Amino acid sequence: MRFAPLALITSLIVAPVSALATEVTSFELDNGMEVVVVENRRAPVVVHMVWYKVGAADEPKGRSGIAHFLEHLLFKATDELEAGELSETVNRNGGSDNAFTAQDYTGYFQRIASDRLELVMSMEASRMDGLRLVPEDIGTERDVVIEERNQRVENTPNALFGEQMRAAQYLNHPYGTPVIGWKHEAHSLTMEDALDFYAQHYGPNNAILVVAGDADPDEVKRLAEKHYGVIPPNPSVVERDRVKEPPQLSERRLVFVDPRVGNNFVNRTYLAPERDPGAQEEAAALTLLAEVLGGSSTTSVLAQKLQFEAQNSIYASAWYSGQSLDDTTFNVVNVPVPGVSLEEAEAALDQAIAEFIEEGVDPEKLDRIKRQIRASEIYALDNVRGLANRYGSGLTSGLTIEDIEAWPDILQAVTGEDIIAAAKMVFDRRKAVTGYMMQSEEEVTQ
Repeated sequence: MRFAPLALITSLIVAPVSALATEVTSFELDNGMEVVVVENRRAPVVVHMVWYKVGAADEPKGRSGIAHFLEHLLFKATDELEAGELSETVNRNGGSDNAFTAQDYTGYFQRIASDRLELVMSMEASRMDGLRLVPEDIGTERDVVIEERNQRVENTPNALFGEQMRAAQYLNHPYGTPVIGWKHEAHSLTMEDALDFYAQHYGPNNAILVVAGDADPDEVKRLAEKHYGVIPPNPSVVERDRVKEPPQLSERRLVFVDPRVGNNFVNRTYLAPERDPGAQEEAAALTLLAEVLGGSSTTSVLAQKLQFEAQNSIYASAWYSGQSLDDTTFNVVNVPVPGVSLEEAEAALDQAIAEFIEEGVDPEKLDRIKRQIRASEIYALDNVRGLANRYGSGLTSGLTIEDIEAWPDILQAVTGEDIIAAAKMVFDRRKAVTGYMMQSEEEVTQ
């Protein structure tokens, strides 16, 4: 076995990601559909994705879960396809397909040999304006969604706890409603609800096509104009107009008790700014704050202080979800060892954060984290779906192609001082929700 010289490996890790990135081409069809082509010729495979700029946060009140429900229903019949035909055809041709719903977007994708691109494009285009539902579809698929909620949420204490935390975090914004929907509202979703949502939000002028992999931009443009370009723009599509979150002036606290809980823990979420187009520096500092503070179970600040020095914690972590159309959250968690109360675990967590802000960022640790991030960006070039996700999720979350491509270098420019400034900004208890997750009732001092 031959190994690459160490100097070569080092040069790859320190090289600017922009120098190693694949070629990205973008254009817009006459009907308003955006198209992005990410060339990556490492294998004769393409990922074809259609992202709609609508998600759970755009649902009408009382109809939570309709975006996700409609995602399921798009696998039913269209003007040109029988129910299930798209997935069956992709499977017969050696590919795979699926779909997903988030707060800010809904996506549909196929991964297939590059010479089958037109096949999947023609089928996906038929779903954009040709959905043909029948009453029998509704009850069956609604039961599937409810069972999905039972498995992912109702039967998972952590998921139920997370729902309650998120609902408490947002006083007015729809991010406080779960993507899968509240169970009592999911039971009442109708065919009219689905068709109304489809008619309001689906169309080429509210969609982004991303083709990543072994694809030629000129050929993609020809095929996109042939299959998507003939679909007229949907006149019902309007700019998103979401309610705004009011100033948060008081911390909220909750206690969640469930006998299925394995380990008690304390979790706190803080309202935090998202990545904004043309101004990603603060989000970059928060991203690295999460990595420095709790990104590693062995070397992060919380792990060192709580798990190894004080030895009163089983697990401690921090994370930040910066890619979001509106304000997001910064999260910290501490799982104490048996015999340590949640009040003590919360106090230890707060003390560790306060000490970190006072002590500052270890330059060597920050440098190591940056090298790891740089390396992960390089390795990500081998994941075609990951490349497609990067552009699709970013564009539907309000970023531009320039923002997405600039992000790795913005991360590298973050300083220790930037990270401490971000910590002082985000750790505002007036904008926080503190939750205790426990197996059984015990005395809790509020």
